Amino acid sequence: MASRLIDDDPALAHEHALAASRSAGRVAIVRETVAITAYATGDFALALRELRTHRRISGSDEQLPLIVDSERGVGRPDRALEEGRAVDRSTLPTAVRAQLAIAMSGARLDLGELERALQELDIPEADPDRAFDWSPALFAARAAVLEELGRHEEAAEWFRRAEIAADALDAAAGVADREVIVVEEIDLIDDEGGVDVASGVVPMQGEDEDEGEER
Repeated sequence: MASRLIDDDPALAHEHALAASRSAGRVAIVRETVAITAYATGDFALALRELRTHRRISGSDEQLPLIVDSERGVGRPDRALEEGRAVDRSTLPTAVRAQLAIAMSGARLDLGELERALQELDIPEADPDRAFDWSPALFAARAAVLEELGRHEEAAEWFRRAEIAADALDAAAGVADREVIVVEEIDLIDDEGGVDVASGVVPMQGEDEDEGEER
């Protein structure tokens, strides 16, 4: 129920998660769900507490981006950066690395470190010629930083790339659901789920597809 409701009614989703925690508080996914719904309602302090409990129970760092962003939410961007630097990023799933880069860039923006905010986004996953589930958010984050730097033409280009990536991914999802779809912008969908886009901006691969799914 929390998963069904979180987009439309995060407060009610949070109530369901809290109800689950009262009967299954030692189950990692329950604590993770409480954290995610708390974050969605803006209760960043509770989100942090639950995320740390989830990490302790599960041993997983996959919610590290949410930990970093929750530290930002309680007004501790310095602590957010410390959290992000404390983990070897090469050990993280690709989607988590991309999400962490966005969160770390946001913490740099909070501190007024605009150039370093841009540097945080200079990761291999920001390849403008490929698109995965995380690509629209990653491209849009880069555009937002470029806007802050006054580099408006570059920002507009990255916002455009974000839109194209999102459209290509939506079209590819439609193909997966219905097997056949006609979208003028897409030339080819290959055997691996890759999307070739007429603009040359974004193909998508199936690699790490499951990792990029949100709970």
